[in-house]
Amino acid sequence: MSGQPAGTTDGGGAQGAAPYDEADVIFHGGEIVTAAADSQETDPRPEAVALKDGLIVHVGDHQEAVDRWRGPRTQVRDLAGRALLPGFIDAHGHLGGIGLQATLANLLADPDGDVTDIASLQEKLRAWAKSPVGAASQWIIGFGYDDAMLAEGRHPTREDLDKVSTTRPVLAIHQSFHLGAVNGRGLRELGYTRATADPDGGVIRRRTGPIARPFGEPNGVLEETAFNPASEKATAGLPLTALAALFSKGVASAASFGFTTVQEGGATLKNLKALRDAAALVPFKIDVVAYARADEATASPEEDPVGASQDYERGVRAAGVKMYLDGSPQGRTAWLTEPYKERPEGTPEGYRGYPTVEDPKVVLDQVRTAYAKGWQVLAHVNGDAAIDQFVEAVATAAEEAGPGDRRTVAIHAQTAREDQIDDFARLGVIPSFFSMHTYYWGDWYRKTVLGEERAATISPAQWAVDRQMVYTSHHDAPVALPNSIAILSSQVTRRTRTDQVVLGPEQCVSALDAVKSVTIHAAHQYFEQDRKGSIEVGKLADLVILSANPLTVPPEEIKDIKVAETIKRGTTIHTADANSDDPEPGIEAPTDYQWHGCC
Repeated sequence: MSGQPAGTTDGGGAQGAAPYDEADVIFHGGEIVTAAADSQETDPRPEAVALKDGLIVHVGDHQEAVDRWRGPRTQVRDLAGRALLPGFIDAHGHLGGIGLQATLANLLADPDGDVTDIASLQEKLRAWAKSPVGAASQWIIGFGYDDAMLAEGRHPTREDLDKVSTTRPVLAIHQSFHLGAVNGRGLRELGYTRATADPDGGVIRRRTGPIARPFGEPNGVLEETAFNPASEKATAGLPLTALAALFSKGVASAASFGFTTVQEGGATLKNLKALRDAAALVPFKIDVVAYARADEATASPEEDPVGASQDYERGVRAAGVKMYLDGSPQGRTAWLTEPYKERPEGTPEGYRGYPTVEDPKVVLDQVRTAYAKGWQVLAHVNGDAAIDQFVEAVATAAEEAGPGDRRTVAIHAQTAREDQIDDFARLGVIPSFFSMHTYYWGDWYRKTVLGEERAATISPAQWAVDRQMVYTSHHDAPVALPNSIAILSSQVTRRTRTDQVVLGPEQCVSALDAVKSVTIHAAHQYFEQDRKGSIEVGKLADLVILSANPLTVPPEEIKDIKVAETIKRGTTIHTADANSDDPEPGIEAPTDYQWHGCC
């Protein structure tokens, strides 16, 4: 699979007639949502869509499609009232992480799991340790616990995890993937003792004394750069068969949610090579856009360690780099300008989180280098202080570099202020919101993290709509499941998980805006709007069939929509009656692939 196929037009317009006008398939009998850039919810919908050789060749009248495009080998498919949309495009996520999510013990709370307290967390870890993968793993590993959803209202400690095992290291990964907890054996494996200083940009929480001081016995909870070595060591100790299946499981899971383009965001240079090596063996059935870690890439002695290109090679292309400037608001490590409503135990009065990179010159140098080399820049910025740091660097680097269509992306931008949305508009920065936070952690934000007023404007998509900006929305898997329908629902309803309140109703967007955020706007973010993201003649036949149309069902029913089928370049790659847990056959990650934390 390569980039734009021969014969397509740059603008997605009509192309010349085929040697014989026989389509491979004609869809009709359902609700067709084109998601074209200028489409409106009131537009009349096409009656039929025809596909030929992996391209869309007709969008419009059903009888015209039959008269011009139906031949003896054409498959005519009645959608039976279901909805046909462009294939979903993952604006930010981690393909290897999706596979990892499907491999480890599931510590998620309802509706994605059933962990309710530390006892059930312990039981999940014990059960996984006895599974074929767990028994062969050096570490016992689980992913997805959320202290906001545990009955105890806290993180598990080393003592809690010692009850799982004292002979094997144990790691429980927080759902944010920015924190985690290890047992006593795990601390010894990491070499963390009372004398170990906190690393820059991270915290080893202590049994006594301020958690941000390198004194006191570690209690097992690790934040940010203190947590990263634990996740790297633990996942490196998975059996080779599990490591080799990460990409396969990631592809299968993403396709089951209707994604036809996904991201590997923030890969080490080693893992970027592993991704390309895997594609060289067997092409990916969905397109994968990769971003290397900016700290590695900009420090590399190679002239171009990223190899950014608009062209896919066997389903993979590198597009640029990803920066990490702060942590997780749900984990209360994101860097804010105003204090957290309730600070974590042991932190000082006025605690506002902390930056990942203290020195603003380092941030500027990364952006400056990326612009000079033509790499697109993505930056993880959750807290508004981190956004300020990023905006300043982008403004300076852009002024130095001169005019250019760079489509720099602010990833997550959870606590972006309205003036910062103005900054994005002025600088051409695309905000990519992790809108599912309104559902998963909306109540936690209201009561613990930010308070009612600030919580009401997390993921402020409507501010972007008001300014007629392109914005995208993402799932950030493995932090959340790669659930396209949840992305849509969370933007339209902003309904919280536990209390079922609407979090900041003024930030709710229309269903069409939500759909565009994962279709044509996400294609624009990738500079691929001329070949993907909408149902228009000349574009790739990347499509998804849904059980209902998100534009016409009541907003509260969007969450109940199911993905019936996913189509990539005219070929079905997932159906609802297939086992979505089965990995895509053939794709293997080289066994030196090592998961490096996100997200």
